[in-house]
Formats: sequence, structure tokens, C-alpha cells
Amino acid sequence: MGLVVPSILRKKTVYGTNPKLGLRDESDPSKGQKRIIVEFSSPNIAKPFHAGHLRSTIIGGFLANLYEAAGWDVLRMNYLGDWGRQFGLLAEAYNMYGSEEKLQKDPIGHLFDIYVAINQISKPEEDEIKEKKEQLKTASEMGRDTTALEKEIEQLGSKSVNEKARQYFKRMEDGDDAALALWKRFRDLSIERYKRTYSRLNIRYDEYSGESQVEMERMERAAQQLAKSGVSETSEGAVIVDLTKNPKTKKLGKALVRKKDGSSLYLTRDIGEAVKRHELYQFDKMIYVVASQQDLHLAQLFKILELMGHQDVAEKCQHINFGMVQGMSTRKGTVKFLDDILRDVGEKMHEVMQKNDTKYQQVENPEQTADTLGITAVMVQDMSGKRVNNYEFSLERMTSFEGDTGPYLQYAHARLCSITRKAGLSAEDLEAADLSLLQESHAINLVRALSSWPDVVQNTLKTQEPVTVLAYLFKMTHMLSSSYDVLKVVGSEPEVKKARMALYEAARQVLNNGMKLLGLSPVERSARGTPDRL
Repeated sequence: MGLVVPSILRKKTVYGTNPKLGLRDESDPSKGQKRIIVEFSSPNIAKPFHAGHLRSTIIGGFLANLYEAAGWDVLRMNYLGDWGRQFGLLAEAYNMYGSEEKLQKDPIGHLFDIYVAINQISKPEEDEIKEKKEQLKTASEMGRDTTALEKEIEQLGSKSVNEKARQYFKRMEDGDDAALALWKRFRDLSIERYKRTYSRLNIRYDEYSGESQVEMERMERAAQQLAKSGVSETSEGAVIVDLTKNPKTKKLGKALVRKKDGSSLYLTRDIGEAVKRHELYQFDKMIYVVASQQDLHLAQLFKILELMGHQDVAEKCQHINFGMVQGMSTRKGTVKFLDDILRDVGEKMHEVMQKNDTKYQQVENPEQTADTLGITAVMVQDMSGKRVNNYEFSLERMTSFEGDTGPYLQYAHARLCSITRKAGLSAEDLEAADLSLLQESHAINLVRALSSWPDVVQNTLKTQEPVTVLAYLFKMTHMLSSSYDVLKVVGSEPEVKKARMALYEAARQVLNNGMKLLGLSPVERSARGTPDRL
């Protein structure tokens, strides 16, 4: 009792952190920190920021915070889907439907809209070509003259939007300045918009990487190394790595490295990128925060890295996977972008807050508070179960102040802030408090819970589960809730008031630290009714 509360009041935001855990050698700090790369979020430019990206963003942001709290040198990386034939299609779409004004105002939304529009042209074209090819196949089997049909297919193909897109992307690959300038503009404007959205989630990146940043030479080198080491083989014109030959890796199947047409796949790109990162950053650990649908791909990547002689890289890599979000949609229909989700939840939260008009009037910036509460609601719902579990996206449940929700957690913090305001005690008063006056079982149990916070942080490094922290915070807030009637501040004897207020301030600090570790922004007023008797 006498040590825990003063320690929390003294250490404040660093209570619970242990920078020594991130040292390469605890006995010799001069050897520096261990370095970790956390790759997370990784949306595709011009495509929807779907539920998988949302989960990756929330979980990855938390893990980056966690390793930072443990003293690691953390590099936050966003590996964008920013390369490929779809950018040729996007360039054609911009020529046909693009608006400079809309691009400046909402680059992500506008690029998505024109991408959808051009696909409405390209799909019927491709369907017609496919149908003609079926006719060609039938005619050929029946021994008919196919000259006219072949010519028609060739003409349809050469005039198609997809062919124009292919040619445009070829210009990009060949380093054409004009083609690359437009692509770079799309990429840069999208990143700027993403940054604004990420900042609302308290997320930042040290590097915006992407598929475009992996040099062709690296991919070629990876393919050559695979062939030279005997890891890859040719099968029906394609290049594969057959992992079924070894009983230990049989379940990993056959990994396709290169298609029959000679084009490289994600695997060679990912091999090249992993090796490049190791050379550039000399990391001690690298985490890929990617949905569980990619379990096989990443298991193949790590095993192939090992087989081709990069065991030092492979053993430092880890896949942090997660399940899917079901039923995620906005009030206007299916989700397109993260902003849609955050806007909807913020509006819903604002409605909930307005139900208590007295408290609502006391909130300095209700719209901003509603936005913060809404973001908390989304993030806490996402972190409430084990990562690998799927969950149902429920606007009603997540925005409730009842139960273990984000708004309830914010309310618990705001309530502690309210007690502080009403008590009117200074930091010096709390430091001088006689904590031996806290004899009640509620006080003793609460102190025990507060003392275990550093252990919870350390244990979370093992579980790598946000719910480890969240479960602790909810347990602590429930203890607080049951303590308020017993450990009253207002109206107590002056010395007892100081002691109880010191305990509540320590609890607020730990709750604040825990919420910030999860990536949340604690509010000081939540517009839910708080009893005045405290």
C-alpha cells in the first residue's frame, strides 16, 4: 500500500513500462535496443479499406505500442498495395472520368469510384472475349475455319480497356516518366489522406513502403537463388516450390513462384522485400499483422526463406493473424472505407450522449468527444476477444455505456476525472497523503490490482493479445465501480479524503496508461451521468 500508490503517482505515464526488456544486453545498455519491424494495415490504393485492414490497423498499432513500452526500437511500416496492372486501369479511368477537384478533395474515394466505373466497361469486354474464345475452341474441335473468329478476338483484345491498361502498366515498369508521375500522384495523395485517418486512431508510421518499392532485380535474384539452391523446380511451364516432398512441410503444399507467362507472383516479391528489410534495418524481429486467410502464404514464405539460405531472416519473422469481422456495414450500405465506419459510429455516439442533456451541456466539444468515443467503441469491440476469433460488428452493442464496451471504459476514466475536479486537492496534497488510513478491503484489493499492472504488460508481450490488457482494465474498472459507495471522497475527513483521492488518482493513471497502450484517447468528460455524491 505504502509503496504502490506513491510509485504510480511519481512514475505517471511510465508506470508499467520496462525499457530494460528491449535491451540487446540488460547488463550492458551501451549495446543498444533490440529492433522490431511491425508491418500492419497495408491497404490497397483505389480499393476499399475493408474489415481486414481495420483489424490489422488496430492490432498492429497496439503491438507497436506494446514493444515500445518494453524498450524496443520499433519501426512501424505500412506495406501498401501500390503496384500492378490495376494502376494501368486506374490511369485509363482517370483519363475517362477523372476530376482534379474530386481527386484533391477525396483522393481515396474518387480513385475508388473511377476504378468501379472503368470495371463496368472492362468486365463486359472481357466477358465477350471469353465467350468468343469458347466459340473458337468449339469451332476448332469441329474442324471449322476459325480465321475470322481469331481476327475478331484479336481486334476485341487490342481495343479493350484491359489492353490499354496493360500497355500503360508496361510503361510504368519501363520507367516512363509521365506514366510514373501520375501513379506517384495517386500514391502520394492517397497516403496523405490515409495519414489523416490513421491519426484519428492514434496511429503513425515510420515508413510507407509498398509493392512498388521492391526492385525487379531483387525479385529476379530471389528467383535465381531458389533455382540455384534446388528449392524451386519447373512444373508444366511454371516455377514452383514443392514443399510436399518433405514430411515435415507436407501440409504447406506447393507454392507458385512464377506463372507460365513468366510473371512473378507475391511470393518472390515478399522474399525480396524480407531480405531487403533485413539488410537495411538489421531487425531482431519482424511481425506481419495479416488476416488468418494468409496463414498458408506466410508459412510458405518463412519456410522458403529458410530453405534458400536465409534462416537468419526466417527465424526472426512472425505472423500475427486474426479472424474476420462479420456484418460490417454503414447505415448507407456496405462499407467502402474506414472513414465511413468512424463517421457512422461517431454519429451514433453523439445521439447516445444527447440523451443526458445536463451532462451533454458540460462537454466542451461534444462532436469531438463523440468522435473519440466512437473510435474507442470500434477499437474496443475489435480487441474484446482473442485475435483469431471472428466477431459480429454491432453498432448498437459497441456504442452502449452498459457492459464491457469502449464507451464504458471512457466513462470510467471520465468519472475518475470528475472525482479529481470535485475533490479540489493538489498534487502535493496527494503526495503527502497518509495511505495507512486505507484499511477497507475495497482499497486493499484495488491497490493489489494496481500493483499487478507491470506484470500484465510483461505477460502481454507473451500473449501478444490486446484482450490481455483490456480484460485487466475492465476488471479494475469494475472494482472501482463497487468501491465508490464505500470509499467516498466528498464529505470525508480531510486526511481520509487525501488518502482516498491518492488511490483514485493512481487508478486513473493506470487506466489512462492502459488505454493509451491500446491506442485509445482517454476523455475527461463523457456526457454520461455521474453521481455527485463522490
